Amino acid sequence: MDGHGRSLVIGRFQPFHNGHLEVIRKCSAESEGLVIGIGSAQYSHEPDNPFTAGERYLMIDEALKEAGVDDYCIVPIEDLNRYSVWVSHVVSMVPPFKRVYSNNHFTRRLFSEAGFELRDSPLYSRDMYSGTEVRRRMVNGEDWRSLVPPAVARVIDEIDGVSRLRDISGGE
Repeated sequence: MDGHGRSLVIGRFQPFHNGHLEVIRKCSAESEGLVIGIGSAQYSHEPDNPFTAGERYLMIDEALKEAGVDDYCIVPIEDLNRYSVWVSHVVSMVPPFKRVYSNNHFTRRLFSEAGFELRDSPLYSRDMYSGTEVRRRMVNGEDWRSLVPPAVARVIDEIDGVSRLRDISGGE
């Protein structure tokens, strides 16, 4: 299988927020199917990576269903930390794809060298929508719910994610 018009988007999604949702919507509209890679899947219970791959999977899946986005698959991808074989590692973990959306220069370089088509990820209010900002607000007891899709807020509530993040980050 040659990947047809399928595209790959990789992110940590710690947590999945409204900016991610808009990026996925735009990439999905330009693609014949989308592969969403949950990067750094092996990390959880850390201040910068508080959620497990399974929890992130659930956040993404529930948010996309609620938003009416379809024709996607979600694949957790553990870091390899061997850059010369990282692209082949990703390729071995996900369905075939032709195009990669990324603004990360290193990711772009690696996939370009492997012959993939590259496109810039559309940025959506990056100053407001970032995992760092969502996590900061959670720890400080500020409004974080307005930055994430309702489905994500429900998942975070179900797993008591705010308390977890505060505990592991030494917050309130």
